[in-house]
Amino acid sequence: MIQKNDIRNRNDVTMLVSIFYKKIRKEESLGPIFNHMIKDWDKHLDRLTNFWETNLLFVSKFKGNPIEVHKRVDQTFNHNITNVHFGIWLQLWITTIDSLFEGELATLAKNRARKMSTTLFVKMFQDRPSQKIIPNK
Repeated sequence: MIQKNDIRNRNDVTMLVSIFYKKIRKEESLGPIFNHMIKDWDKHLDRLTNFWETNLLFVSKFKGNPIEVHKRVDQTFNHNITNVHFGIWLQLWITTIDSLFEGELATLAKNRARKMSTTLFVKMFQDRPSQKIIPNK
């Protein structure tokens, strides 16, 4: 059995993010969405590495608003992003982590992704025109 290390530094986060998004770009339902929205993959991967480095190693590098970005993606795709898309994303994230790492930060990365994917989907769904409640006057 091969001994895996935990996520320890930015290089580990970079490797995780790079391998994961190679899978995403090829995935049948997610690939077209990501490849349409992301024009500069190098910049995007660096940004996501900053995001995960901030969330796992507590190094303050990420600046941005993932909720607004996901709302914009959902609008671009006519509000057709579903919980199935998020489930596929999460499953690929977890299997990628499990193939590379084990330990406390690897577990944290999976747990944070679970919570984040739920939050992003709910916020995105709530922003849809069909979900907005118009109060009676």
